Amino acid sequence: MKKLIFLLGEVGNVHVIANRKSCYGVFRNICYSAKNNYLCIDNTINIDDMKKLYLSILILMCCLSPAAAQNYTISGYITDENSSETLIGASVFEAGLKKGAAGNSFGFYSLTLPRGTVEIRYSYVGYAPKTVHFFLSKDTIINVRLKENNVLQEVTVTASPQETGVKGTQMSAIHVPVAQLKAVPSLLGESDLIKALQLLPGVQSGTEGFTGFYVRGGGPDENLFLLDGVPLYDINHLGGFFSVFNADAIKSVTLYKGGFPARFGSRLSSVLDVRMNDGNNKKLHGNVSVGLLSAKVNLEGPLFDEKTTFNVSARRTYYDILAQPILWYLQAQNDMKKIKAGYYFYDLNAKISHRLSDRDRLFLSFYMGDDVMSVDTEESYAETNRVQTNWNWGNLLTVLRWNRVLNNKLFMNATAHFTRYRFDMGFGRSFQSNDPNSENYDTSIEYKSGIQDFSGKIEFDYAPDPNHDVKFGANYINHTFHPSVFVAKEHKSGAVPLDTVIGDKDVFAGEVVAYAEDNFSIGQRFKMNAGLHYSAFSVQGKFYHSLQPRVSVRAMLLENLSLKAAYTIMSQYIHLLSNNQISLPTDLWVPVTKRIVPMKSHQAALGIFYTLKDIADCSVEGYYKTMDNIIEYKDGATFLNINTGWEDKVSVGRGWAYGVEFLAQKTVGKTTGWIGYTWAKSERQFDRPGEELNFGRVFPAKYDRRHSISVVAIHRISEKIDLSGTWVYNTGDCATLGLQEYVSIGNYDYYGGSYTENLSYIDQRNNYRKPAYHRFDAGINFHKQKKHGTRTWNISVYNIYNRSNPFLILPDEEYSNDGNSWKKVLKQISIILPVFENAQSQR
Repeated sequence: MKKLIFLLGEVGNVHVIANRKSCYGVFRNICYSAKNNYLCIDNTINIDDMKKLYLSILILMCCLSPAAAQNYTISGYITDENSSETLIGASVFEAGLKKGAAGNSFGFYSLTLPRGTVEIRYSYVGYAPKTVHFFLSKDTIINVRLKENNVLQEVTVTASPQETGVKGTQMSAIHVPVAQLKAVPSLLGESDLIKALQLLPGVQSGTEGFTGFYVRGGGPDENLFLLDGVPLYDINHLGGFFSVFNADAIKSVTLYKGGFPARFGSRLSSVLDVRMNDGNNKKLHGNVSVGLLSAKVNLEGPLFDEKTTFNVSARRTYYDILAQPILWYLQAQNDMKKIKAGYYFYDLNAKISHRLSDRDRLFLSFYMGDDVMSVDTEESYAETNRVQTNWNWGNLLTVLRWNRVLNNKLFMNATAHFTRYRFDMGFGRSFQSNDPNSENYDTSIEYKSGIQDFSGKIEFDYAPDPNHDVKFGANYINHTFHPSVFVAKEHKSGAVPLDTVIGDKDVFAGEVVAYAEDNFSIGQRFKMNAGLHYSAFSVQGKFYHSLQPRVSVRAMLLENLSLKAAYTIMSQYIHLLSNNQISLPTDLWVPVTKRIVPMKSHQAALGIFYTLKDIADCSVEGYYKTMDNIIEYKDGATFLNINTGWEDKVSVGRGWAYGVEFLAQKTVGKTTGWIGYTWAKSERQFDRPGEELNFGRVFPAKYDRRHSISVVAIHRISEKIDLSGTWVYNTGDCATLGLQEYVSIGNYDYYGGSYTENLSYIDQRNNYRKPAYHRFDAGINFHKQKKHGTRTWNISVYNIYNRSNPFLILPDEEYSNDGNSWKKVLKQISIILPVFENAQSQR
């Protein structure tokens, strides 16, 4: 019988061939080599055996079906071509199978696909996309470098399509490119992250010009500010005029207002995730900026070789230097021996990144920022009279992070960090005289408060296949709270020295967090992110814990239209005690205790998302949120009252907020920007017996504003000139004022005569609505290429049409029109700012 050699075909990645090598018998006629991925078949058989052979091959194909469905994983890092900075949230998409993934917070991605020819497209906003074609036959590592695209580089406010766009499950979140922060018109020429975010729907600002941050009806302590994944407790400089975030040191910014993934917790209302630059590994690069307010410098580059990079940014204001001529003049005019006074703040950001291997990377981050204010006056005649005041407050943060790619589907991030916030205020007075009959003294009072944390965290990203993106991890934080301490000292001639400490004792607490979430597809039209967040808090022998489910669902109605819904539960174990209209360093961070239980919120949201190709991305979201166990100072209570502990100064109540947000944003072309509108309502009630506020009745929250509108436009005229403008309108916020009077009769003056007195009557909290707030800001940038880099002149105008917006509303008296009597009036204090310009040179 004739021997044949022929190709039977291919099963998965196994080649099935016939050859003339010896194999006998029906099943013995088939030889399989796993090593070489082929089958050997000797067809030296008769016709009857041929039928059996085909049946054998059919059976064998069924046995090899796992090989036919074998999948392989493509993984790697996505970075900037010029600087090698990782691109957070970059998109990875296979067009034929319509499967995709997104880079994580460190630029790592993982995508599992079936064997065969694939076409992978890598893209990121502002960068030219890159497409890779190849035959996928094994696990493959592809590190991709994308190049900035000058055509698409117009600054935008956009979100990663994988997470928050029309096709993503995440809602109530937005990614803000750093270029946007620098393009928005700025106060005093100083780009500010928080002021840019205040222009987004659902975010309310504080008082005129300040960086207050109120999200969806929440309080100032309900926002989690993360710098490289580590919490910052105070983000304000100059009482809130500026934030601590230096735009030169920032790589990416993402704000979550709701629909929180399970990996986030600890706050009720928002999460602001800010990531710092790693450093350019190609060349030494930097920029210098000099403005009316501050000077800044940024330097980055390789430290020894391309494996190690650094990035250092520093900023300092110079009010104290500019004020010196004025102080010298006052000193001469008042014939004083010494007048010293000043205020400044500074920020220092530093980061070192080192690539240990293709799988391991090490990061060391550092941040330090302080506000420093001092007054020192001295009069010297026959005696010396000296008065000193010193205020210092700020943050310190250190982070050590290790990334490891455990395998092509599993990524690990381990972090250890230390963070500290402290506030120190001191006042001193001394009197020294050579007269033996005079009483010499030296007194001082200090007030201190703060918080410090030590923490360890481990997190994992696991991508088993394109339909699942799993994240899980655990965290432990050791808290030390210093609520408030007064230190009084006095040394007086002929008297026993006084040295005493009054205040709350330190509180020690431990916090444990564990979470797991999965972002998975359900068919072609449905996608869901479901997870659990568990947290526990141990303090003063009390153990609190909470299991918080999180779920977000997306349904594709059309290719460019989707419906999303989300439900989240959040718990919070720390509070900020504040009774000021602006953020002051005297605000106290305190933990839950035996008497004060954790805050908890429930938030539900529903939204519709639509993409109008090449024109705008639009979204409409509605939300309803409840907040339990929130605290506020009782009427008349302040941090200065040292007779009672802080627990006796507060009331515990509840709140609720609901609203609708609209956002339309244009992200491509020479003209970009967005229009945002928010209708919202936020209320509070404190009706516990003995702790009632407002007589136990419902009252509006301090920054309850019914309507908010923001319009932002950025236009690039040419490579040398770009313009920007913003217009903001807000319903006035609330204030508590005595709008009624009653007469008190029977009072007696110094001489024994009686008189009557008109006293104010306050019927409820936040009973007065201030006038509406609106303003228009504009800015222009002039760029010029120089020998060593690009020089940029920035001119910004704040409140260009000089609107007198209310900063404070105070009761006062003035003569009536007839000039014969006094009448009660409300007077408005406004802050009007002129044009400011900032010059900066980059090289």
